[in-house]
Amino acid sequence: MSRDPYTYVTVSIDSDEAPRVGISFYTPGLRVTSGVLDSGRPFLDIRSKTADVSISTTGAGAVTSTDLEIARQLFNAAASYLADCERLHHQHSSGSGSAALPGDQAAA
Repeated sequence: MSRDPYTYVTVSIDSDEAPRVGISFYTPGLRVTSGVLDSGRPFLDIRSKTADVSISTTGAGAVTSTDLEIARQLFNAAASYLADCERLHHQHSSGSGSAALPGDQAAA
């Protein structure tokens, strides 16, 4: 089953907790950029026509050891996502029938 590309945004507000925003991109219309602002602050932006996500350092200040750990987690997650996309694309392109899910779980 094929679906049209879309971006899904949710906002959850509970009176006892801080509001929570969720953004899910299901579109090839993404632009991912990174750089360092003139102020010396690094950033990572993920943008579509309908939503933007910007990631930068704690409190928009100097890079902390926690910021470095988060950047490593982003890097590792992006590398894993790339590997899964390449593997699944190869399986689909070679007509191997069933696509495996991350962790080699069979698709339902």
